[in-house]
Amino acid sequence: MKINNDQSDEPSGISISPPEQRTFWSWLFQDKFSEPGQLGKTEKLDWSRVLPFLAIHLACFAVIWVGVSPIAIAFTILFYVIRMFAITGFYHRYFSHRTFKTSRSFQFLMAVVACTAGQRGPLWWAGHHRWHHKHSDQDQDIHSPSFVGFVKSHMGWFLTKSAFGTPKQLIKDWYRYPELRWVNRLDWVPFVAFGFACYYLGVALQFWYPALGTNGPQMLVYGFFVSTVVLYHATYTINSLAHRFGKRRFDTKDDSRNNFWLALLTMGEGWHNNHHHYPASTRQGFYWWEIDLTYYVLRAMGACGLVWNINPVTQRALERNRIEEPRDSS
Repeated sequence: MKINNDQSDEPSGISISPPEQRTFWSWLFQDKFSEPGQLGKTEKLDWSRVLPFLAIHLACFAVIWVGVSPIAIAFTILFYVIRMFAITGFYHRYFSHRTFKTSRSFQFLMAVVACTAGQRGPLWWAGHHRWHHKHSDQDQDIHSPSFVGFVKSHMGWFLTKSAFGTPKQLIKDWYRYPELRWVNRLDWVPFVAFGFACYYLGVALQFWYPALGTNGPQMLVYGFFVSTVVLYHATYTINSLAHRFGKRRFDTKDDSRNNFWLALLTMGEGWHNNHHHYPASTRQGFYWWEIDLTYYVLRAMGACGLVWNINPVTQRALERNRIEEPRDSS
């Protein structure tokens, strides 16, 4: 069944209330909270969020004991690419900005796949990203390096209480889908299930193809923990580094930058100044020499009929507020 995802303005007049006191159950069922408020510069970390996050990082040190194999490295890269695309293509360009359309069933499938990245649910992600665009590099931007510093903009902001809730008033367009509310509420379930899947993949490969030299623990450590941690910090660079290092082609009201290396690392998200200048475009690498792997995959999906109405970059957008002329890399 197809759904109509026409481009619409994001809601305004947001009423922000302080975060509620949380219990163990509210920690598990994550859409029951009030709207997050402005991130205080001195706000303390919420250790109920920090400890699991830290444990995932520490688990990577198990590479010392599980050894390494070419197949484990290959799956580490594969799982990184698949989940990075789910974040950039769907959490960002679809759920946050609605730059293309797809079916209701495929939007749910990709929401589940994106949850395996361990970056919370689609409604939480889209809501906070819309808030970021509304207040980019202003005092209320909850992950602006200009206001909260590099470390908090990179990863500290989402480990605080004020950033815990799902901004429901900013995602009313998606909140009407019960299946999206469900996956947002239980976003940790696909993530944990993916970890088990990595382990049993290793077990199966050890049994059926012992010459590959892998096993359950090794595939768990590399395919799940190492791949996830690399994916975490690659994604976070767009909040921190892409507002500090790179070039500005367009005069935007924030400090967003275009960064070729970050674009490679994040499948196209590093063309951040382009994106903040014209977020309605599916394509973030505005010119052919600006590599945007996410856009290429979405175009391939479009050719297969999985997505459609992919928003182009308009000529007016290319000419408006330009402060630097493009240079053809050829």
